[in-house]
Amino acid sequence: MSAIEINPSDLALHRTRLAAERTLMAWIRTALSMISFGFTIYKFMQVFQEQKTLNTILPNAPRNVGLSLIGIGTFALIIAMVQHFRYLKEISPEHIYKYWTDLSFVVACLLILLGFLMFISIVFKSGPFN
Repeated sequence: MSAIEINPSDLALHRTRLAAERTLMAWIRTALSMISFGFTIYKFMQVFQEQKTLNTILPNAPRNVGLSLIGIGTFALIIAMVQHFRYLKEISPEHIYKYWTDLSFVVACLLILLGFLMFISIVFKSGPFN
């Protein structure tokens, strides 16, 4: 029975790629927190304003805070994906990596789409979230 030869440089490359995946997943969690918190602030304060239980000096403040958090979360995730692409290309330029088979990539794309939908929904006060 012959032993399978494992190249240490291949293992190091695989560990580095997995570390990049974990970094992208951490950015996904951060962006999801910011987007959901921004949307929650907006909807929570909107309910109080509609019930007239909250008198604010700036009536658009909850909307602006919500839009800011959603925008920052979505933008941060876009930047994290670009950084992830560049890093994977840098560590293995000869390897063609199929991003659409990567679950963290797919989740990040869906979260960016959700962030854009929420942002547009709040700006125009229409859409699937109003």
